[in-house]
Formats: sequence, structure tokens, C-alpha cells
Amino acid sequence: MDDSQPRFLDDVTVELVRHSASDTDVLWAARVSTAGEQSLEEINKDPERSKGLINYLMRDRHGSPFEHNSMTFFVRAPIFVFREFHRHRVGWCLAGDSEITLVSEKGNIRRRTIAELYRLWHHGVEDALPSSGGGVTWKKSAGKWSAQVKYANKSHYLGLHETREAAERVVAEFRAEHPSKRLRKLASVRRNHVRCYDETTLLASRARILDVMESGVKRLIHLTTESGRSLRCSVDHAVLTPEGWRKAGELEVGDQLMAAATAVPPSEALVPPSLRRGIGVWTSMQRLRLIRETDTCHLCFRSFPREELALDHVVPVAANLLKALDPSNLMPACSPCHRKKSDAEQALAKRGGKVSIAKPDPIVSIEDGGEEMTYDLSVEGPWHNFLANGIVVHNSYNEESGRYRELQSDFYVPGRERRLVQEGRPGKYVFVEGTDEQHKLVTEAMEASYRQSYAAYQEMLEAGVAREVARAVLPVGLFSSMYATCNARSLMHFLSLRTKSEQAKVPSFPQREIEMVAEKMEAVWAGLMPLTHAAFVANGRVAP
Repeated sequence: MDDSQPRFLDDVTVELVRHSASDTDVLWAARVSTAGEQSLEEINKDPERSKGLINYLMRDRHGSPFEHNSMTFFVRAPIFVFREFHRHRVGWCLAGDSEITLVSEKGNIRRRTIAELYRLWHHGVEDALPSSGGGVTWKKSAGKWSAQVKYANKSHYLGLHETREAAERVVAEFRAEHPSKRLRKLASVRRNHVRCYDETTLLASRARILDVMESGVKRLIHLTTESGRSLRCSVDHAVLTPEGWRKAGELEVGDQLMAAATAVPPSEALVPPSLRRGIGVWTSMQRLRLIRETDTCHLCFRSFPREELALDHVVPVAANLLKALDPSNLMPACSPCHRKKSDAEQALAKRGGKVSIAKPDPIVSIEDGGEEMTYDLSVEGPWHNFLANGIVVHNSYNEESGRYRELQSDFYVPGRERRLVQEGRPGKYVFVEGTDEQHKLVTEAMEASYRQSYAAYQEMLEAGVAREVARAVLPVGLFSSMYATCNARSLMHFLSLRTKSEQAKVPSFPQREIEMVAEKMEAVWAGLMPLTHAAFVANGRVAP
């Protein structure tokens, strides 16, 4: 088939990209408070005891031991599935007055509240209209006061009045009804970048904002740190700590948050040129062993043939010389990402003065933060974090962008097993089998629509129209892709919402297409953490 012709698919793709997830992670985390750090041999001595402990943690809702693990999934599905991912994220909410640190290309800093960013992003920028003049004058011939206003380059006569106060009141009323400001949506608002941090080196960087979301009215907690920073957020919002990402509601006074700070930069002078050349030779020798024929860039998560990939020191040589010859510190990176990261590291090493980093800041108080409308950001990778009131917080959504690459011509058409007919009312409805005629109608209508819209998309691209403009004609049945990172606890919550099961204590009615994604994610997870998965199912499929 010609690559420009649409392909019609009836299934979704879920692949495990990388993970550090096993039942032993849960056991280690649970037992460290009572038995100290234990060896793997000790933990595996009594499998039944381990199974019983995991079941106890699940049953009594002790959630934090299930968070000391990580899974990154590559998901390819129709766009409308990702809208469900996006809409049903749990927690991840900040108070509207949280100040977000924005960084220009030249490194200039400014701050806006997240509520203001949401208003500008979705409703536009306040812009002055042409000046409004006029006012009140005495008309001697009439013996009265004349009222008139110039508005939007037009004069508006407001009549004669017996007193000056009456004329001024009419002018004031007119100006109140016709404000000299208007709302315009400016493209520059959507080019904002936030301060973010490399989670390995803790050095500051910048990332483009992809979306600003209103997350609904939520109950908040108020965290205050030793340096005087404060953050009001939902209990489920992830914040960066020296031990990694943790939910705000699990933190206690004395725990540390990572916050904006400055430090003396690393210097290239610490690494002699001869040693640097030797490190380069050794790194080149590892290519065949550490890069597969087709592999994934650890910075942009796209796949490339081996010849287009380099080995990148995740922790830069100048930042930690001890990791220079550590194979576990080497990851594949595509040429553009590797060049960009290397340039930034070299500029940092050569720059004098101090640089921006993230440093620990102890919590001194945790209080009730009230209840109000909340917001969140989605930012571009590879580091999906940003600064809110000077504290490093996380976002959780990273979908393929149609602004920077031509979108592939893969479209979703339901398979014959997909039930098409909805019966009943909301909350009580069920889906039943469609007829052959209904399936034929759906298939033919969708395929015709897809062909027409993709042809229009291609026509605009060939005419030189920007991708971000041309993509507007494409329907939500287009396949997109996303990297979703989660721990076992957050995955269990997602599964409880996005799968339908007779074993669930709380019924759920997910759309079939996102349930297909959830089922595939659950199958992978069950293989990684069988005891945890069994306990999840046995306890009514409720996340702890």
C-alpha cells in the first residue's frame, strides 16, 4: 500500500519500554520500617509469608509500599483514547495561585500563576482597544451639559443633561458597558517554556508547555518548607524528593522537597583532555554491546537504527567522573538529542558564576489547604516536571506532537466484536451487538471520512502549510502514541476506573477502546508483579 494512503486498524498497541517493578520492591518497602534493609535471599525464604504481607497491605489500604517501582509503557491508540487518559487523571492538581516559573530562550525568568496561564491559554490575552476619549462639556447655547465618548475610533453622542453629575454618570455607564480592553488569543502564549530539572543531575533546563488544564474543585493540603516556600496541592500530586517522586499526602514534617537553588557549576578543567579522549574511545567500544540494531533514544523515546544513535552519559562526565566508565550510566540517544544535551553540558561547564539546580528543602509544616478550583500543566519531555512556588512538581501526560512531525496515516475502525448499540440511560446503560448493516455503515463511513481528511492534510503539507495548522482537519480516530510512566499503585487506580470486571467492588463503565489499553497494561503488570496483581484482584480491584 502507498504510504500516503490511510491504514485502518481495529486494535491498540501497548509495549513495556522499561521497568524496575517486582513484588520484592513492595516487600522491601514494607519491611524496612520493622526489619531494616533485607537481602533478596531473606525476602524469598518464605513465599507464603510474602504473599500474606502483600495481601495485608492491599486489604488494609497501606498504599506507599506499592509506589517504590516504575513502569514506562508505550501506548499507540486512537486520539480519543488519550483524551480519556487526560480527562481521568487522578489528583495532579495545584491551587490557582501557584506561581509557575517561565524561562525565555535567553534565560530570562518571569512568573505567572497557573490560573492566569490557564486563562491566557484558553481564553486569550487582554489587549487595549484604540483609545477612548470624550467626556462632558458645557453647551452655553442649550444651557445644558453635553455627554459624548470616542470609542473604537467612533464618536458616540450621549445627549444633553441638566447637571454635570448626570452627564458624567451617563459617560461612566457607557464606558462600563464598553470596556477599552478585548480578549485576543495570541500564538506567543502557547510558546511559553517552564523551568524544569534533569532528574539525574538536578541541573535546571527548560521545557515547552503542551497544555494547561482545569482539574476541578479539590481538597488541598498546604506544605511549607524551611526556606519559606509553600505549596498548596492535592494529596495525590507528585513532588520531587531526594528519594524520588512521592505523593504530597504521604509526606511528613521533616521530609525534604527538592526546590530551586543555585550552586557552583562543574568544570571541564576537572577532566584532563587525555582522560576525556580515553573515555570517548571506551564509550565508542560499547556501542555494539549496548545499542541494539533498532533502539530507543532515552531522551525523546523515538526508535532509530543503531547508526543514528550514540551512547550518552546520563550523568555527565563533568558532573561525576566516577560514572564515566560505568556501563549502567550509558543510554542510547539520537543525534539531535545527544547534540543538544552535550551542548548544554559544555556551556554549563564553561560558564562562570553559579547555575540553577534543585536542592533539598525540609518541610516545617503541613496544614489544611482549603477547597477550591485546581489546575495542572502538561510539559514536553524528557523531564516532565516544572517549578510551582519554587518547588519541583510533576506532570503525567506526554503524547506525540503533531506540531513537529508528519502524522502517520493509521486510523481506527472498530472490529466486528465491538458492540455498537447503547441501551439504557447514563449510569445504567449497556452496549449490545450491532447488526451486520450497522457494522457495514460504521466501517464505510469512517473509512471514507478518514481518506478525505488525510488527503486534505497531505495537500496542505505539500502546499507548505505548517503541520500544526494542517493537523486540524484530522479526526480523533487517528492513531497517536504516548509514553505513560506509573508505579503499581497509580496503575491499580487506573485499572479500577478503566476496566470492567465482575470482581470489582466498585463498578466501572469504561469506553471499550481505553479498556483495551488497560487490559494490555494489566497483562504486562501481572507478569511483573504476580503477587501484587493477585492481591489487587482478590481485594475487589480497589487501589490501596
